[in-house]
Amino acid sequence: MRFTFVTLFRPLMEGYFEDSILKRAIEKGLLSVDFLNPRDFTTDKHRKVDDTAAGGGAGMVMMPQPLDDALKHLKAESPEARIVFTTPVGKPFRQADAKRFASSQNHMVFVSGRYEGIDERIIELWADEVFSIGDYILTGGELPSLVMADAISRLVPGVLGNADSLSAESFETELLEAPSFTRPKSFHNLSIPSELLKGNHSKINALKKRLAIAKTKYFRPDRYLKSTQRESDEKSIY
Repeated sequence: MRFTFVTLFRPLMEGYFEDSILKRAIEKGLLSVDFLNPRDFTTDKHRKVDDTAAGGGAGMVMMPQPLDDALKHLKAESPEARIVFTTPVGKPFRQADAKRFASSQNHMVFVSGRYEGIDERIIELWADEVFSIGDYILTGGELPSLVMADAISRLVPGVLGNADSLSAESFETELLEAPSFTRPKSFHNLSIPSELLKGNHSKINALKKRLAIAKTKYFRPDRYLKSTQRESDEKSIY
């Protein structure tokens, strides 16, 4: 899997890949990361990449020409690249999207906006998909790009040390993942549920299911309702 980040601020992003799981994946050749700066494609002698918003308003907007030339350059080198723009008005990025990209794409391009955003014509011309990571505003698209790249990376075969851990994670079904515990057995008078320590795997799995249901019902009642509806539909079939 290759990730290309189109950004004005490469130093904000590259450090994320210099430690831990993603660093090891790059060293193994499972992932590669590169960067493209729109400022390198500007025709302005001052390397200007932004201008005032048409119609007025606060803030500046990223101009179309530098981004257009940057993406033309990228597509000429990698025609199959999937281009994703990050913006608060995009559709929510979900685990299903991460799985889809990890299994179907070899080259992901994330375009990170800055200032008051990107000239809309560039999004219309170049976006294969447009995503948001939540209903809030950030100073730029670099963090959403890293979030999505991280979510995709860990699903690439071989990136995680134990691929079996993926099957029980939150968002693989409607239920959230059950709570996790480790030693010591008691901490600040709070104990690990005793059933987890007895080695009976069928009872452990049943307990984890109950805990997952309780956690989902408390934190994400919307997903809990979907889960109960799915179970009801499955029972009705039989």
